[in-house]
Amino acid sequence: MTGQKLLIEIFPALSAELQRLPAGQGEPGLAAQVPGLAVIDRCRCGDDFCGTFYVVHKPKGVYGHGHRNVELTPKDGMLILDVVADKIEAVEVLYRDQIREKLLVEFP
Repeated sequence: MTGQKLLIEIFPALSAELQRLPAGQGEPGLAAQVPGLAVIDRCRCGDDFCGTFYVVHKPKGVYGHGHRNVELTPKDGMLILDVVADKIEAVEVLYRDQIREKLLVEFP
């Protein structure tokens, strides 16, 4: 892992999308978190469609009490926020090859 970097530095367009979509779906508190999110690692499942990344350390096992998924409605692919106690912990990015490819470079 090359260390954490702000989401907005690695993926400025995705960062803007992650601010706009939750706000438009009644989740302004989640949208407000996005500018401060740092990517600390990527998902290592190996699926060729997965560009999921973590903004806190991945839990051992399941997220547990207070976890919810917030499915967003992007134009391309799928975006799902993993939220625990109203804090974003991971961003599931599926079927977006450019995001996945950049994550593979940033977090080999």
